[in-house]
Amino acid sequence: RMIAPLLATLVATAPGPAMPSDAHAVVAKMIARNPSLQSYKARVHVDVKMLSFPYLAPKLDGTSYYKRPDTYEVVFDRMPGYAKGFQKIFDDVGDPGAWEKDQNIAVDGTSMLWGHPMIVLRLTKKIHSDILDHTIAYVDPNSYALVEMEWFYTSGGKITMTQTYQRNGSSYLLSAQHADIDIPHIRAVADASYNQYQTNVAAASGEKNP
Repeated sequence: RMIAPLLATLVATAPGPAMPSDAHAVVAKMIARNPSLQSYKARVHVDVKMLSFPYLAPKLDGTSYYKRPDTYEVVFDRMPGYAKGFQKIFDDVGDPGAWEKDQNIAVDGTSMLWGHPMIVLRLTKKIHSDILDHTIAYVDPNSYALVEMEWFYTSGGKITMTQTYQRNGSSYLLSAQHADIDIPHIRAVADASYNQYQTNVAAASGEKNP
């Protein structure tokens, strides 16, 4: 009768993974996850719903390209002019390998997210931006997967994107994303799904042929 409560106590008090204090080490582990994955391409479908005028609901389709260590982009088949801002968000969230090129990155402690402690990274532009104030990234210390990213704008606006993953062979790849967009004059939500993965293929960003 005492075993179950004892096990519950042990689980509740068991130490979690060590939280690193060096941002470069965190980013390196994020890049190193999925060690057998050299490249991939996948189809992306995004449903956007504007919660403010003009209340549009565009559907976007495109292809996601990745090539180790730091080449990542999403190329949409067709991008309405009013939706072009989404392109930068998708590229930023999918490419931790490129963050250090133009961002100062620091570990900003830990935070509970979805009931689990997450490593918090704070990113600020190396060259001052009048638009973007800073970005916060939440990293799972067990898998070093990026699970959420928040962009804070000088206008007071904010965009939050969460991510979930699916297993593909020995790798864990993006399955879905949800974005909440709340910036001056624009309020919207966007949901992206990823499928038709081709892994370790010759084609990657800049090489769009199969």
